[in-house]
Amino acid sequence: MKHYLLSIYQPAGELPPGDLKKIMADVRHVDEELRSAGAWVFSGGLHPPETATVLRRRDSAMTMTDGPFTEAKEHIGGLTIIAVPDLDAALAWGRKLSAATTLPVEVRPFQGVA
Repeated sequence: MKHYLLSIYQPAGELPPGDLKKIMADVRHVDEELRSAGAWVFSGGLHPPETATVLRRRDSAMTMTDGPFTEAKEHIGGLTIIAVPDLDAALAWGRKLSAATTLPVEVRPFQGVA
């Protein structure tokens, strides 16, 4: 099985509570499907980008910066790691997750993980 990262791209700002409740129910349904199919490896939502800390080595010093690395209108709001036979299967799960979240989902394979 190959491992794929499904990154959920979320726009800046918050959704209305009613919208978020339905989306979270739909995401739970996809998560349950993934687990039942034996494809689920890990998933989780992320705190807002403002909670990030960026570490960067410059010459021999390590710098630390609060907040996101770049300013953007969207950010990674959550992720799911799956183990499936091929890209077609990963894309099928990506489509389901995108439909559930109503957001773009990037599907990307891991290097060197069988």
